[in-house]
Amino acid sequence: MSFERIGKMNTLMELATLINTSLDPKEIRTRAIEAGITLMDAEAGSLLLIDRVTNELYFEVALGEKGELLKEVRMTLGEGFAGWVARTGEPLIVDDVQNDPRFYRKADEKSRFVTRNLIAAPLRVKGKTLGVLEVMNKHNGAFTAEDMELFVSLANQVAPAVENAYLYEDLRETFFGTALALTEALEKRDSYTGGHTRRVRDYCMTIGVGMGLTKDEMDNLLLSAILHDIGKIGVRDSILGKEAPLSRDEAAVMGSHARIGADILRHVRTLKNVVPAVLSHHEKFDGSGYPARLRGDDIPLNARIISVADTFDAMTTDRPYRKALSKESAMAELRRCSGTQFDPTVVEAFVAASAAE
Repeated sequence: MSFERIGKMNTLMELATLINTSLDPKEIRTRAIEAGITLMDAEAGSLLLIDRVTNELYFEVALGEKGELLKEVRMTLGEGFAGWVARTGEPLIVDDVQNDPRFYRKADEKSRFVTRNLIAAPLRVKGKTLGVLEVMNKHNGAFTAEDMELFVSLANQVAPAVENAYLYEDLRETFFGTALALTEALEKRDSYTGGHTRRVRDYCMTIGVGMGLTKDEMDNLLLSAILHDIGKIGVRDSILGKEAPLSRDEAAVMGSHARIGADILRHVRTLKNVVPAVLSHHEKFDGSGYPARLRGDDIPLNARIISVADTFDAMTTDRPYRKALSKESAMAELRRCSGTQFDPTVVEAFVAASAAE
């Protein structure tokens, strides 16, 4: 075995390890293409997946100067080189793309990329084709049989990683969807707060993006926002649905929902990172909130974000005893209470992001 061959095999193993260290679908797919381009010493690459609803091929990720433009292109199975690979389940090398009758010209026309040669391999798991990995325009010479062997090996490593990412994505959607369904069922006890959880969730996502939170931080914020009022399951209907301002004693009972929610969620190991935000989303920046009178940065960031989103939704929603404020008036109230009730950084991020919409 030549030193070059050994080097490529080592590169293949390193790249395969990198691909399989993540469950983030986007990261896996991007790494897969980068691995293919590196291994084949090629100019560009793309990963096409089969739409599980329409059974069409679409460009999930395409690396190259105009790669993003290909996101709009879809092909039927059998159409183009990728369609041929997806339909037959066989890898493919094409030395002269422009003169091959299978060439799907719309992709090059859309991206303004000139494909000279390519190598493509199917992503198959348990006899099922998930998509196609392909790279184009080898820098030196043509793709070889040795390249094919390595590229198929790479595709065989990528396929289970893509499948695992699919499963993770499905589980994640089921988990978040179940949490949202549970809280929306709770909202039906109070006809005046319908849609509250979805709106707070959306406002929190707007703030999170504005503050530059990471994906993991955004996921935790999303779940915290969805579950922030779960403790209201322990508040009796006569208080929850009262069509008048609450008395002091009733307000204290209503306020207990933060502790109740935290106590409920503590029993679920996978929700341990959500508990602090649920417990503290009624704390105030100046220390006058509840239940622990936390102040400033001692209040968990997600709780500070939920506080702004929750209050904004309360101000802009009709209640039996008062009419909703306009969004402009509610924003002005957030600014007025910035530094006392609310974290100024969170308010600033919300105001800026809302103005940009």
